Amino acid sequence: MAKQQKQKSSEETVATADAIAKANQRPGQTKEQTKLISAGIQKGIEQYKKQHKAKMREADKARKKQARQQSETQVENQAEPQTESVSKPQALPWILLGLSWIGFAAYVYSNLPV
Repeated sequence: MAKQQKQKSSEETVATADAIAKANQRPGQTKEQTKLISAGIQKGIEQYKKQHKAKMREADKARKKQARQQSETQVENQAEPQTESVSKPQALPWILLGLSWIGFAAYVYSNLPV
């Protein structure tokens, strides 16, 4: 079985934890106690960073999924109107032409002298 390797904390995290522990140090507190407090703060910072990274990954996945869905719907919307718009405009001029000829013929026959 593979052994889990203990992850080393970044120097920035260690420095931040030490600074916070020293800033909140109580009078009469020993160095060992301060080190324990610093270790606890360091674990808290690492846990926060892990949670933050997980939230960012989920948010990125959701953003990419939404962008993918929007692009798919845009492609579908662009494809559908082209097919419909091609068939309707071709029929409409012919219908209008036929109606105009019928109207012209009715006008001419109604104005013929008897």
